[in-house]
Amino acid sequence: MTTKAWLPWAALGVVYVVWGSTYLAILFTVESMPPLLSAGLRFLIAGAVLAVAVRVLGGRGALRMTRAQLGTGVLVGLLLPAWGNGMVVVAEQHVASGLAALLVACVPLYVVVLRRVLGERPSKTTLVGVAIGLAGLAVLLLGGPVEGAHGSAWWGPWLVLLAAFGWAVGSVASTRLPVPANPFALSAVEMLAGGLALTIGGVVTGEKIDLGSYTAASWGGWIYLVTVGSLFAFSSYVYVLGKLPVSTVATYAYVNPVIAVLLGVLFANEHFGLAQLAGGLIVLLAVILVVSAERRVSARGETITAPESREVHR
Repeated sequence: MTTKAWLPWAALGVVYVVWGSTYLAILFTVESMPPLLSAGLRFLIAGAVLAVAVRVLGGRGALRMTRAQLGTGVLVGLLLPAWGNGMVVVAEQHVASGLAALLVACVPLYVVVLRRVLGERPSKTTLVGVAIGLAGLAVLLLGGPVEGAHGSAWWGPWLVLLAAFGWAVGSVASTRLPVPANPFALSAVEMLAGGLALTIGGVVTGEKIDLGSYTAASWGGWIYLVTVGSLFAFSSYVYVLGKLPVSTVATYAYVNPVIAVLLGVLFANEHFGLAQLAGGLIVLLAVILVVSAERRVSARGETITAPESREVHR
């Protein structure tokens, strides 16, 4: 395998491992930091650093893009970092980090539904997988609250599901709209747009910065999110979306929750009952079924609608 062919799989491995750990980092961050402002500044700083790095390493033309490509970056930034991540951050004030990860695992199920709305015809196996996944989500939501470090709230899981929907819409949009040739330039635009939206949201809702009141755990979680979670993992996700089929990239959804649940139990004293574990297992099995079915269809060349890779837009 050449270096060029190896890089997308390495990037996917980063998404597998690192994103599973970000749920715990978010939990520690919102322990004492305002959710929207901390998330907004996280993406603003990471986006600015990445933009400078792209300019220095790639030259003057590395950040060049058309208005349409810039519009895609802003739109996806509002859907992924702002809507998707922002709602998870708010929800994790009242939801266990492991439960949040299990609920976010439904993103591939949303993607299938969105593709059906856009005119594609998923296979029967895929539709069965979606039905099973919905049953698993019902078990998760009705199985009772999972006490996390910050307690629980009835609306928290529903907010996570809404966040997952925004992430799915952004992921689908990013494969169908024009994007710049440099995926890291696109990632920088997305993080800057999402970070600005989150920061404005924090200011409007009355959040304030009080550096002296933040705990060491919050600082550690936030720094980890800026450096590893945003600069490293989010950029890897944007890069791999343009190199591998969406159905392959979507496999991260059944690796992240396993890592998140284990970390939550080990480091945040989270406890899961049999109902939550059963619901989570059903969701993960459904996602595996859906992703496997979609990959088989893609391999046979039966997908008739828009291609899954960004390469066609460059």
